[in-house]
Amino acid sequence: MTSWTNACLRRLRHGIWLATLLALGSACAQPLVLRDDRGTEHRFEALPQRIVTLLPSLTEAAWVLGIGARLVGVDRHSNWPAEIAALPRLGGMDDAQIEAIVRLKPDLVLASTSARSLDRLEALGLKVVRLRSESHADVRRALGLVARLLGTPQAAERVWAQVEAEIAAATARVPAELRGRRVYFEIGGGPYAAGTTSFIGETLTRLGLANIVPPELGPFPKLNPEFVVRARPEVIMGVGREQAALLARPGWQVLPATQQRWLCGFDDAPYEVLIRPGPRLGEAAGMLADCLARIGPGLPR
Repeated sequence: MTSWTNACLRRLRHGIWLATLLALGSACAQPLVLRDDRGTEHRFEALPQRIVTLLPSLTEAAWVLGIGARLVGVDRHSNWPAEIAALPRLGGMDDAQIEAIVRLKPDLVLASTSARSLDRLEALGLKVVRLRSESHADVRRALGLVARLLGTPQAAERVWAQVEAEIAAATARVPAELRGRRVYFEIGGGPYAAGTTSFIGETLTRLGLANIVPPELGPFPKLNPEFVVRARPEVIMGVGREQAALLARPGWQVLPATQQRWLCGFDDAPYEVLIRPGPRLGEAAGMLADCLARIGPGLPR
């Protein structure tokens, strides 16, 4: 092969390489357009580099998706992982510190659809992406959307696969005698419950339990205590420090769960994991399964 031919081939390869780079650069330069769970369309000319999260589950999602270094502020309740401890605290869903958030100059604010104090941020020109987190499907969709925003789309499926594997492992640990038992999961000290259609309720169903709250009442209904008495749950779950008060409620002493002490009371830190609809859903399932395994041997067969 002549030197002239070699030179032509080198130029041809260089041209193809350059054309490929230009094509990739053009693709990367395309703006990212997406619609959040409130129906608002957002357009990003570049991937966000300064991010504020105003919900613990969204903080955790951002972290496990690999962009913790881009977080510049979080809500007051975000406390995992430990690496975020030094970040500014910016209030909560209903009392976000608007001026403090603006001073941080974020190019993305992640928040809940139920946040009622963020309209002013949008009026000031900040991009507020609001996400719903009531069910497993919501959590998976939110992970995917956040991953797209952060430029790590493949990470979302990796995280969700881990969640699914952990739930499956937890399900395998639930004693057979607990399958189909009626369960009541209380939010805080009541009177709200985790319904069948909530992310907590869906996990309980995956574990083989029967929720006393029917789907038509919604994900987190406010219940009359008499409803629980009539439903006669066999297992009661909630905050550990509320257990004594729970047992003293009128009519609750005759419930199968209280008579047999089939109770899962969780300390504050584990309970936080249970009620956060984020990437630690699998860890939460494991906590529930561990409690069920402890009380399982005492159940009638």
